Amino acid sequence: MYFVCQLNIALSDDVLPEFSFSDTENKIHSISEWKSKTIVLNFWASWCQPCLKEIPDFMALQNQYEKQNVQFIGIAIDDLTAVLRYKNLIGINYPILIAGEWDGYELSSRMGNSANTVPYTVVVNSESRIIFRYSGAVKKTDLISVIGAK
Repeated sequence: MYFVCQLNIALSDDVLPEFSFSDTENKIHSISEWKSKTIVLNFWASWCQPCLKEIPDFMALQNQYEKQNVQFIGIAIDDLTAVLRYKNLIGINYPILIAGEWDGYELSSRMGNSANTVPYTVVVNSESRIIFRYSGAVKKTDLISVIGAK
């Protein structure tokens, strides 16, 4: 099994680059599918304990803000088997795209993750502008203040 990835360099650090990754069912998704929404991108891995700790909060926030045009998307810097195991265990309710290690870190770096750490979270407004970046486990209250004020 293989995964397709396409990355384009953004013109500005504040603009979301166009990219495509396969989901857990091996269907390719372009980030432009969610272009008109406020997007919360979370780079994570199944071996990262802080990543796993924040996912239940993301699931709750996805439910809470879905009607306000907010979409959480997980970008897994991991392999499909490990991601599926965790996704199925807790029932993640938002799209998970499989970036793999190299492509995932490359994309997160283009969005400001200079330390190449996970978790790394980016919030993008409906105009495709990056309005929030956070390296490490982001607090639920911090995300609410960003997505609630969009």
